Amino acid sequence: MSKILDSLRYAESHEWVKLEGDVATVGITDYAQHALGNIVYVDMPEVGDEVTQGEDFGAVESVKAASDLISPISGEVIEINEALEDEPELVNQDAFSNWIMKVKVSDPSEIDNLLDAAGYAKICEE
Repeated sequence: MSKILDSLRYAESHEWVKLEGDVATVGITDYAQHALGNIVYVDMPEVGDEVTQGEDFGAVESVKAASDLISPISGEVIEINEALEDEPELVNQDAFSNWIMKVKVSDPSEIDNLLDAAGYAKICEE
């Protein structure tokens, strides 16, 4: 069973968001990393890039497949998790502590478009 944290919001495309003030931390879910298998590469945006809710911002590649990353929130990328450049497999070890990017959110109300833990759990069961 995949881990789902109550404190986060989720996109149907299997990204999670933790909103603190106007900064959103974004990563992929435990469900997604299990489905992908051994992650070998994480393609991340550059600091300063603008991301838009519902649009691609990068990709995750595993030995089995590649999957686009869809931004769950809009804003400016203010930090990326540089540790993933050398050790992308960290996402497999803990998908929630090994986030991908931090975004200065342009429209905090977009968080309301995302699923809570119970809603995301239903998607994972389908």
